[in-house]
Formats: sequence, structure tokens, C-alpha cells
Amino acid sequence: MDSIGRHRWAIAEGYIPSESTGPAPAMTSHETACLLNTGNRDAQVKLTVFFKDREPAGPYRITVGARRTLHLRFNDLKDPEPIPRDTDYASVFISDVPIVVQHTRLDSRQAENALMTTIAFSE
Repeated sequence: MDSIGRHRWAIAEGYIPSESTGPAPAMTSHETACLLNTGNRDAQVKLTVFFKDREPAGPYRITVGARRTLHLRFNDLKDPEPIPRDTDYASVFISDVPIVVQHTRLDSRQAENALMTTIAFSE
């Protein structure tokens, strides 16, 4: 299959609640970037996270295998630093090969969970 997607993606909205309802890790409130690489080369992706009142974090370095998908939980990012909870942020992904990025949030602060997903912005 040919590569599909773009090299640069942005998710302008991000927020990880510090509270959750339900069994971990499945029902832990989280943000996820779903990365799809349909090409024949591994994708080397740099992720930078932007905040309202401080300098950006990153780059986080991520590899998405050729012809593979990766569901990256922002909650699990540690290096160079964890993403703070209860804090607004935005993110930019830059890949050396075309990929597709989709954003998903599970907010389980209440027993009535909220799940939302959207395709990220690309150019």
C-alpha cells in the first residue's frame, strides 16, 4: 500500500483529568493520539506539547512501525517529562514519512463516561 497522510499534524485541544471512575487502566481518564503509518518505512515522529503559561515540552520521540498503528496515551509520556493533569495543552506531531493522526479522549470523572474523537488538523 502507498503511504497516506501528512507530515505535520496538530491537536489544538488537550486536557487530562486527574480523576477517574472505574477500573484502571481501561477506564482511566486519558488523551490518546492514534497514529497510522500505511507506508513501507518506520515513521520517526517528534511530538511537542504546548501550554498556556509555560514553555513547550518535548520533543517526545515516537516510532510507528511500517504498516502499523500506535495508540499513544499522553498519560504515559514520561521523557522528557510527564504531561501535567488538569492542564490545558495542545500538541504538534512532525513525522519524516506521511502518517494519519486521530485524537481521542476518555473522560471518566463521572460514572457516565464521555468519549470523544476527531481527526487532527494537518497541512
